[in-house]
Amino acid sequence: MEEVRIDKYLWSIRVYKTRTDATDACKGGKVRVNGADIKPSKAVKVGDMIVARKGPVTYTYKVVQLVDKRQGAKRVPEYAENLTPAEELAKLRAPVETFFLKRDRGAGRPTKKDRRQMESLWGNLSFDVPDDIAERMALDFGFDDSEDDFMDDDE
Repeated sequence: MEEVRIDKYLWSIRVYKTRTDATDACKGGKVRVNGADIKPSKAVKVGDMIVARKGPVTYTYKVVQLVDKRQGAKRVPEYAENLTPAEELAKLRAPVETFFLKRDRGAGRPTKKDRRQMESLWGNLSFDVPDDIAERMALDFGFDDSEDDFMDDDE
């Protein structure tokens, strides 16, 4: 085997759960091979560098050996070397705050008392973002402190 389609390879080494997901990622520009955007039919060879963006994390792999059948998780290192930087993997452990209000099914609309309790809970939440996270997010979205990217109240 000299070449394998990129979508099939990504599915085989368990980067994506289904081959359709891998194909959609290639079509959506979330996968690059050797620095170039590719189509799902692009053939990969041993030694190619693959960069795949999945959610907030950008994974980097080096093709060690070609494979076209899905492999068990323990066998994946035989086929692909994971070169993903530690700071990318740290994004997976970032705290995610969620707020759920559970209501019994069929309970109907919330009463006035229920709504007041919900508003009280929402009012007690703090949406302050620590400075280090705010700076990282600003850089991720392309904002620079030296430029005045935000509109003044007068405009």
